[in-house]
Amino acid sequence: MSFDLARSWGAPLRRLGVAGVFGLAVAACSPGDFGSFGAGGGATVPARDGLPAAQGDSFGAGPVRVALLLPLSGDPALAAVGTSMANAARLAIGFIEASDSIADNITIVLKDTGPTAAGASQQASAAVSEGASLILGPLKADQVSAAGAVARTAGIPLIGFSNNSGAAAPGVYLLNVLPESEARRALGFARAQGRKAFAGVFPTTDFGRIHEGAFRQAAADLGLNARAVYNFSSEAEARAVVQQLAPLLQQGQIDTVFLPDRATAPSFGALLAEAGVPPGKVQLVGSADWGGDAAIAATPALAGAVFPAVDDAGYQALLPEYQAKFGAAPHALATIAYTATILANASSLALGTPRYDRAQLTLPGGFAGRDGVFRFLADGRSEYALVMKQVTPGGASVVDGPKL
Repeated sequence: MSFDLARSWGAPLRRLGVAGVFGLAVAACSPGDFGSFGAGGGATVPARDGLPAAQGDSFGAGPVRVALLLPLSGDPALAAVGTSMANAARLAIGFIEASDSIADNITIVLKDTGPTAAGASQQASAAVSEGASLILGPLKADQVSAAGAVARTAGIPLIGFSNNSGAAAPGVYLLNVLPESEARRALGFARAQGRKAFAGVFPTTDFGRIHEGAFRQAAADLGLNARAVYNFSSEAEARAVVQQLAPLLQQGQIDTVFLPDRATAPSFGALLAEAGVPPGKVQLVGSADWGGDAAIAATPALAGAVFPAVDDAGYQALLPEYQAKFGAAPHALATIAYTATILANASSLALGTPRYDRAQLTLPGGFAGRDGVFRFLADGRSEYALVMKQVTPGGASVVDGPKL
């Protein structure tokens, strides 16, 4: 059995960089797969409702200007994601305009950040100068941090799309599934199933460090017995981890192992089987990054493992409309852009005093979006109602419904 280092450390688009929550292959898309948007600088939005002219494609007819910052050029993979999200925002505006019970409160101005933090900062500055009351996006963590700094200085809230919680700050909110939510949901589910002693195994990467912190925090919040934390950066270190862990598992001193890294989870499952850990004796727990991964579904040693996931009912509901209009399936993150647009149009937020008031954005009851219920915390992080799935031969099935 070989340890798949290439899948773990060779992929250029790690989940925390591009926020690929659903485990779909971003690089398999190209901008041409989706509808076409301008680069965000060529079109001019006329001055109206006391607002100056703005640069960027626009859609919507409401009086409140909202900037949507997405990567539409540069890196082809990122541009494909950004274009799909922009398409979804346009569909959300179409839904608002077609509804007799929803007021048209916003006009979206779409701006192209390209793939860089500098591009995000520049477009956020332009949005501020053009009178935007809210900024949606951008996508990557470094871009959210850069644009967020501009928005905070201007006193404008920003709702970014990264799932790296390090980009969050008061007034800079993250509309995505964060590692903290994943760990809390997954470990809480295991505890409800009678599991009592936990260990975590993490790669020595940015992804691993963030998930290790989430594991430690969730264990402390839930009052769990976190018996051990292991780190690895090579196959040899991974084998050493299993050699240390296997006796504790066989003796029942640890009954649950958190393995968030999608790429190396199949190899760890096989290593545990080789070490003589009986199937079913230990509950293996993954992260949302496991979703849709063919290698995980095809690994016998991972059968019965569980992982948190977004309920995909919202994506499936959006799918036919998107395909009919744009001729291809949307990227999984399209639902986030759709949700953000509907949220921005809410009268209590868009027409409030002040607009998009922090107290209203952080209501404990949260909001119902395309991906289910979510809420923003005062520090900018979010919490999602996640389902729990169990790995079955060739796929996964829901074993517990959505819960915050």
